[in-house]
Amino acid sequence: MRGPAFLPGDLARAGVPARRRPYEKFDAIALGVMNELWERFPEALAPVQLGVEEVPMLPDAWSPEAVPLATFAQAQGNQPARVILLRKPIEHRARNRDDLEALIFTVLVEQVAEVLGIDPEEVHPEYGDPD
Repeated sequence: MRGPAFLPGDLARAGVPARRRPYEKFDAIALGVMNELWERFPEALAPVQLGVEEVPMLPDAWSPEAVPLATFAQAQGNQPARVILLRKPIEHRARNRDDLEALIFTVLVEQVAEVLGIDPEEVHPEYGDPD
């Protein structure tokens, strides 16, 4: 996109969505979904942080058919438990912003379900909704 609204200046100050970098858009979507999940399960998810990494660290025996989209890191020492989204694999599967939002939602709901030991449908009523 071009034009004065997309250049630095009075029409597009820092923080305006038109000026967000792709990773900032991804982070904002992920944080929005996770905030909603923290509100739904405040006590159970209070010690769990959200993290985003660019790409996964794959072992030598990795199978190319299965690239992870997220992982969960248990709390260790001073490090809190973390749900970690893998940005590049998720973005690679999304065709547009709607796909990206839906995929981040699905991945986070599934990760939280696994952390809590419940079905994804119990984590969020919109999980699995085709719209």
